[in-house]
Amino acid sequence: MPWRAEPGALGDPYHVLVSELMLQQTQVATVIDYFNRFIEAFGSIAELAAADEQDVLRLWQGLGYYRRARHLHAAAKQIVAEHGGQIPGEMDALLALPGVGRYTAGAIASIAFGRAEPIVDGNVSRVFARLTAIDEPIDRGDVKLRLWDEARELVSGAARAAGYGPGDLNQAMMELGAMVCTPRGPQCLLCPVRRQCAAYERGEPELYPVAAARRAPRAVVHRVMAVRRGGRYLFQQRGDDGLWSGMWQLPTLEDARSENVGNPEAWFAQRFGMQLERGEMVERFTHMTTHRKIAFEVWAAEVRGGRLRPRTGQWRGLDDVGDLPMANPQRRVVKVLRDRQA
Repeated sequence: MPWRAEPGALGDPYHVLVSELMLQQTQVATVIDYFNRFIEAFGSIAELAAADEQDVLRLWQGLGYYRRARHLHAAAKQIVAEHGGQIPGEMDALLALPGVGRYTAGAIASIAFGRAEPIVDGNVSRVFARLTAIDEPIDRGDVKLRLWDEARELVSGAARAAGYGPGDLNQAMMELGAMVCTPRGPQCLLCPVRRQCAAYERGEPELYPVAAARRAPRAVVHRVMAVRRGGRYLFQQRGDDGLWSGMWQLPTLEDARSENVGNPEAWFAQRFGMQLERGEMVERFTHMTTHRKIAFEVWAAEVRGGRLRPRTGQWRGLDDVGDLPMANPQRRVVKVLRDRQA
């Protein structure tokens, strides 16, 4: 892992911050190339703070959960403004940074500064749940607090007694969960703590952790308006809040409950000030997010009249959108349109 320090050394605070934000909801194998490109482009917290947000989002393109990129950019600006460009090591200061919660703050404090701060992610939770055979759902509030208490005791007591640095122990716990104590088919015979593991002793480690029933993702519709004029298509930038904030897209009418969802041409005229020929649906696909099942319907239409309202979008050829950061579903739409033109 390119963000890891040499054995026995503290991690680079900037590298730890970037990697931890990238690793939220994302696997290590996916993050490595993104991390390397990001550090090559923004070699320091000061360079990141001075960067244009669109450049940051462009480098994040394809990694998903784009709010993380905006939080990281905002955190860099705050670190430069309030901490002289030096990432703080104190928990209170770390927790005050955008996008930095208890886990990320603990990771930075322990790995980069050697502080005895705990971390509890999905891997660590699973290890603790099996070690002590916790019979309650681990995403329940009181159980979460118990896991954090156990992690704090371990990192402040056992780590010191065994001669490990807090960061070493925290990273070892994460890797134990990721590589040995896996959700399915845990490699118990290779586990260094199996003799202390209650789930192993019971012969049923895969029954742990107990998870609460999850809600089914909410089904919504996104109608993408592929509006063409003179061989170019209209693109707009999403707002600062919500899903894929700050990214670019073809104009998209969202949520099946919208009053205009059955008449996208009327919505487009009201929003952008132009009238369209009657559109036709040319593609339909499904995209899953954490909480949504999104049916994307791509409608192709030509401009019939009117003028684009100021600051609502810009016209681009399909081969001239490389500088626009777009989420994966919108990039898929662009590919669909290119294939139709071929």
